[in-house]
Amino acid sequence: MEQTAEWISTHALTLWACLLVFALICGDMLWRVIRQQRQHTPPGQLAPMALPPKTCFALALFPLLSFVCLAYAVQTHSALTTFDTALAEQLRQHMPVPVLARIAQLTQTGNFVPLAIAASVICIGLLLLRQWRLAATWAIGLLGNVAIYGSLKGFFQRPRPLDGHGFISEPTWSFPSGHSSGSMVFYGGLAYVLMCLLPPRWHRTIIAAAVASITLIGISRIMLQVHYFSDVMAGYSIGLMWLLICVGVSERVRVRRLGQHA
Repeated sequence: MEQTAEWISTHALTLWACLLVFALICGDMLWRVIRQQRQHTPPGQLAPMALPPKTCFALALFPLLSFVCLAYAVQTHSALTTFDTALAEQLRQHMPVPVLARIAQLTQTGNFVPLAIAASVICIGLLLLRQWRLAATWAIGLLGNVAIYGSLKGFFQRPRPLDGHGFISEPTWSFPSGHSSGSMVFYGGLAYVLMCLLPPRWHRTIIAAAVASITLIGISRIMLQVHYFSDVMAGYSIGLMWLLICVGVSERVRVRRLGQHA
């Protein structure tokens, strides 16, 4: 376990870059699926802006199951927690301080205050545009996510790793990662809103930007040793589950409303 953690820590930046490329490839595959669904929508039916509601609800079960497994592993102090501790310790020993300083700047884009300010501005903009459904989806998605991960942190009460570098100081509990969950819902939800408002030629870029932001912010928390590996994966899982539910409900409302006016 320690040898694996040491190898990961010594190749952390390369692995981070590879993970970003992999995430972008997955995001591009998602864009292709959405485009294909729109192109093959039968005449007379409304094309989905994202995944169809039933697909969203079905897919939400997978990140939920992933979170349950991670939570069980953390609660039972399994091999995963041993790996978490070993990786945090190895990163503490091998990550150069100048690199950590740059990563600390990057992770600020996932902080609660700037995201809350940006979210408020976006919500006001949607209300001014009379996009009631999108404004409701946006607000419920973000506020619900804060309530979910905040409640889970209080329930599990997992202490954070001892980072020791002083760039980031977090007073809250560690599991699950609020930055990972928040970036998933914020940037994923923003991608959905923009896809509803902008023409399809922009959708590929929108999805790529959202995937890149989510990946960079979440993994930066591991690199900075302010979260364990399992914290970030759990944050991604619970955030993705909630995002899929919100998008699924929003798409169902859109289809019903447009169907009534057809």
